[in-house]
Amino acid sequence: MGLGDRFGRQAPAQLKAVIDAGKKGIEITPVWNKSNREHLIIGTAPGDVRAEADAAVKALKFRKPYFVDADHINFDTVGRFTDASDFFTIDVAAYIGQKAGDEDIKAFVKKAEKLKGKLRIQGIPKPFNITSLYLKKVAEKYLFATKMAGVIYRRIENLKGKGNFVTEISMDEVPEPQTPSELYFILFMLAIEKIPVQTIAPKFQGRFNKGVDYVGKPELFALEFESDLLVIKQAVKKFNLPENLKISVHSGSDKFALYPHIGRIIRKHDAGIHLKTAGTTWLEEVTGLAMAGGESLAFVKEIYKNAFEKADELCAPYADVIDIKKERLPSPSTVMKWNSREFSSAISHNSDCRDYNPDMRQLIHVGYKLAALRMDEYLALIDRNRDIVAKCVYENIYDRHICRIFGIK
Repeated sequence: MGLGDRFGRQAPAQLKAVIDAGKKGIEITPVWNKSNREHLIIGTAPGDVRAEADAAVKALKFRKPYFVDADHINFDTVGRFTDASDFFTIDVAAYIGQKAGDEDIKAFVKKAEKLKGKLRIQGIPKPFNITSLYLKKVAEKYLFATKMAGVIYRRIENLKGKGNFVTEISMDEVPEPQTPSELYFILFMLAIEKIPVQTIAPKFQGRFNKGVDYVGKPELFALEFESDLLVIKQAVKKFNLPENLKISVHSGSDKFALYPHIGRIIRKHDAGIHLKTAGTTWLEEVTGLAMAGGESLAFVKEIYKNAFEKADELCAPYADVIDIKKERLPSPSTVMKWNSREFSSAISHNSDCRDYNPDMRQLIHVGYKLAALRMDEYLALIDRNRDIVAKCVYENIYDRHICRIFGIK
């Protein structure tokens, strides 16, 4: 489970949720992740994430595996992460659609010829019809991206040593989902590159907006998710990929409508899952500060007021993963009059609450940059209200995520 913590204060609360899940028989490996963009905005370095994770593990006497993820890195950004990280999410989205060399494409099509004809995936009713033209099109779309993944992987391997880190391949931040048959041949390409990929993050249909629930038909997602899982299961055997290769769902957090389906399907197939829940830790901090009242409430009101005024600027980098209806945002003048309950109810993800406002929640989600501009003041408030904030963070990870996915209470 990916546990993002943008401001580096919540690892103990997050880890307590993992430990409590373990007491119920749910084994979760925590992965603290932070992207290069987040480091640049907040002014931190990968070593800070390592220090935070190590300190929490020591304080809570956690004896099981854990990782620090170089999140969404590419060739240009991987370098600064290699010392501190032992989990690397290699993001190839920007390379998808760039065409590999003609000779490379021909070589791949030749290697894949044995897979032409009716491709049958055990558990999927209809076979896929694989032709030479199809193989060529798949290679034109994905071969360059997988080759770049190989270049980045080998750079990490040269520095870290083989077997000393986990490799994830991410291709979720693209406009169109990969089909199950495309995923099969992407895995073949990764096997050719000799990348021991342990998790892969495909793009799924529907909207995965940051910090709010799934937009789409959960039943169709379930069919897609199960098909991808079956493809992975067969590819592991066929291409000699790591047996623990699992699907990674880069959820933007809080895709509660999908969790029962994910839980049911992974139990059905005795499969693993890698779920990233990163961004809502910051939202839980804001919720906790709102609940604390006084100067803490005043601070988060100011954050909202500034976010409202700078909404276009804040939203631009996240255009594909947020969907804010500005007309549904409360005016800053209205919010300034709110009490603790009104503010916290508006942004706390409880769709049964009449005051919940997903548009406001998304805007706060992308507004963490504004807190970073007042870092000393913000961290002082977090430290002063440590208990109430930690309770929000813990309940979010344990009650809303873990319990819903794994069907526990």
